[in-house]
Amino acid sequence: MSDERTFIAIKPDGVQRGLISQILSRFESRGYKLVGIKLVTPTENLLKQHYAEHVEKPFFPKMLAYMTSGPILATVWEGKDVVKQGRVILGATNPLNSAPGTIRGDFALDMGRNVCHGSDSVESAQREIDLWFKKEELVDWKLNQLSWIYE
Repeated sequence: MSDERTFIAIKPDGVQRGLISQILSRFESRGYKLVGIKLVTPTENLLKQHYAEHVEKPFFPKMLAYMTSGPILATVWEGKDVVKQGRVILGATNPLNSAPGTIRGDFALDMGRNVCHGSDSVESAQREIDLWFKKEELVDWKLNQLSWIYE
């Protein structure tokens, strides 16, 4: 069993539409362990750090306004290949390219309101986790059902 971690955020549209429990259940049902969770309205500074590669792009001001428009549920998940598999669970960034059964394929239609964010690499996951969570906000605990998930 791997202790790989990923950062998954439910964006303001997902929170406002009441999709939190449905999104969390996709990860739990798959067998991933939740090790960090908090509801937060991010600051512009946090988002500029998180989306540093996009700050100079023309769409950034609109994205910044959207991402600060309401609370975001920030989560950290742990498990085998969770970064890659988390992206599969979320679906393509553009919901119109997302398969049914994925979060975006089931709950989103517009790229500007694509419900959630997921880390795209192990390195990005660590950077994002460090941005959004203090070390003491992450909980190491034993998931008793592991023997039913992993050989």
